[in-house]
Amino acid sequence: MPAFRFLIAILLAAASLQVHAADDSLYNELGGSAGIRRVVADLVPALQADARINATFDGVDMERLAAKLEEQFCEVSGGPCKYSGKDMTTIHEDLKVSRAQFNALVEDLQAAMRRNDVPSRTQNRLLARLAPMHREVVTK
Repeated sequence: MPAFRFLIAILLAAASLQVHAADDSLYNELGGSAGIRRVVADLVPALQADARINATFDGVDMERLAAKLEEQFCEVSGGPCKYSGKDMTTIHEDLKVSRAQFNALVEDLQAAMRRNDVPSRTQNRLLARLAPMHREVVTK
């Protein structure tokens, strides 16, 4: 009987360790890391040029911001990346970001995706995954 229990324990352990492949369809629809890099490369200058929000980025290392956005969009879309930046609450707590500023950034992101031929459905899927960050970013 002990051998039988041991076999059952092994089978249960194996069943609990099943690894499910991550859904990387959004990552692929965005064009993988190259597509995300193009969108971010288009987005960052747009943020700097947008009079509604550009003051928020005064003194910010924009190359680092671009790298962190690439990581974040990659991870959120199901890609192989891991976001290595600080959490959204910590980053934004002293910035006093308003809902209007948040919406401006989203508009700039949508425009960057359009300019890079990201289909509307794919844009909406990415925005839906990023939307929960709203409550961590908007502090004003």
